[in-house]
Amino acid sequence: MSRITETNQQYYQGSQSFRGTGGALTITTTFNTDLVFGNWDPTTEDYALNNFKIYTSTTGFPGSWSEYILQYSVAGNAITFNANPANGLYIVVQLKILDGGKYANTEAEEAIGQAVEDNYGGYQYLKLGDIINNYMVGYVGDGKLIQTAKKSDVVFWAKRSLQEFSYDTLKSIKSQELTIPESLSLIIPQDYVNYVDLSWIDDLGVKHRIYPVNALTTDPYSTPLQDNKGIPTQDNFGEDLEGTSLTEEKWKEANVRLLNGEWNRWDSWYDYAVAIYGLNGPWNWGRLYGLDTKYANRNGWFGINEREGKFTFSSNLVDKLIVLEYLSDGLAYDLDTKVPKMAEDAMYKSISYNILATRAGVPEGIVMRYKKDRYAALRNAKIRLSNIKLGEFTQVMRGKSKWIKH
Repeated sequence: MSRITETNQQYYQGSQSFRGTGGALTITTTFNTDLVFGNWDPTTEDYALNNFKIYTSTTGFPGSWSEYILQYSVAGNAITFNANPANGLYIVVQLKILDGGKYANTEAEEAIGQAVEDNYGGYQYLKLGDIINNYMVGYVGDGKLIQTAKKSDVVFWAKRSLQEFSYDTLKSIKSQELTIPESLSLIIPQDYVNYVDLSWIDDLGVKHRIYPVNALTTDPYSTPLQDNKGIPTQDNFGEDLEGTSLTEEKWKEANVRLLNGEWNRWDSWYDYAVAIYGLNGPWNWGRLYGLDTKYANRNGWFGINEREGKFTFSSNLVDKLIVLEYLSDGLAYDLDTKVPKMAEDAMYKSISYNILATRAGVPEGIVMRYKKDRYAALRNAKIRLSNIKLGEFTQVMRGKSKWIKH
């Protein structure tokens, strides 16, 4: 349950207007995004930490605005001006990107950026902190099944529920657009839990799926240096000496056409001859005997180097633009995490079940009842969030060998 509290100006432009008065002045912003305050002074490094700027004008007309650079303080979402704003002065607080911009001059100069864009579409979500507060009001108290509960317990089970929901229910898939460097490796994202898909992007912007290496190669977790008898050697502290992985080096230099059968005349003479003529000389054009279909892939392969915390890629993907889609557990940013409203009821049911299931003296019948309620609410959330549209389904099925009534 929530109400729209932002005006259209706040939502679309990320700005909120005020009028100055004589004497001390405190204004309180009502953005859905909280203000982040580093320093009021633009000449300090901490000023760049602010996610907003303040502009003033004597007329309010476009082109008349200037950045406010006098001292002010911020507490929560309230801004207190230490200097005395002129009577009738127009004041605008604008959310911004780090390099900022001028308010209301031109569209290109407006300070609209990540702080504003992160808020777009926000009405479909609730913050995890709001879920917890709502639960304490609606489910805990006298005359209710859960008469007492510590808020710390509710916070714990809310986080655990969100974590479990993120794996297969919530829209917790994130994506990054990256370019594969010459090292053929990319660092795993900070909030990564598991990958969903990796694809390289062609000149038309079309995705081409990159497949995992599986049993094709590996990234060894340990690469101890050995003596001439094959025994690992140690340093002065008794720890094994580590070298570079020869397996990884060979894979980086591998000609993947020797694996996927995509031969051409620039490959070695022997490999080309085997592909074209066969080992005994007769023509073998277009017939690659023994090719394993799981390796018949021209889009390349990726692996995960657990030792270094990186994705690794085959040599034919160097300098390719890729999109990495991955799962996060939804807890990377604590209680500011967003929960889709379609899964709100499932969150409440999950918290209730877990609290009752771990509490002594609760009848088993009550626990089982809430377990069923949790299962039913979670199933409903999955159906709602699956976002299946009949029109899209019939469009995909057109031309198939099926009759679709629509």
